[in-house]
Amino acid sequence: MSARRTPWWYYVIAVLIGLVFGAILFKSDEMTGLSLIGAPWFVSFVLVLLGVVVLALALQVHQYAITDPAKRKSWIDPTKAVYTLVLCKALGIAGAGLAGWYLAQLLLCLTHWGASYYHNVIIQCAIATVICIADMVVGIIGEWFCQLPPDEGAENPKIKAAKRRERRRKLAAGSMGKRSDS
Repeated sequence: MSARRTPWWYYVIAVLIGLVFGAILFKSDEMTGLSLIGAPWFVSFVLVLLGVVVLALALQVHQYAITDPAKRKSWIDPTKAVYTLVLCKALGIAGAGLAGWYLAQLLLCLTHWGASYYHNVIIQCAIATVICIADMVVGIIGEWFCQLPPDEGAENPKIKAAKRRERRRKLAAGSMGKRSDS
């Protein structure tokens, strides 16, 4: 299986989508009076906890991947490593989307700073935005941690290219020898 790094623009798109939907939520909150904006404290706590767990898992996979196979003290299940990679990718994209979501609410609430309700929402959204950005960074770094080091085996592109060059060199040397014999 070949997994690819998440392109940088996925994170930008997720932030933009979060900004749009966060702004829509804020505007609907203003029009209807239904209080849906803000970030409850337990959400921020859960986001921090998710970031710590995913980072710990990614560090375990990274430590296993960089350790010399002869010196490994433990074995890691490949399924666990793939799940960790998927968790890192999901945390990065979700962190970007939620950062945009809370950032839009934060920016739109700034005009109402004087009201105590909006003051609390601004503080909650500011903290949630910082946590979501941190989760996005943890997801990106965790994805990098789950990357396998280059394999110097026969399937490595560098090894294949070196073998092709060697074959060409031998063919060129062989054809030069035939010309001098004639």
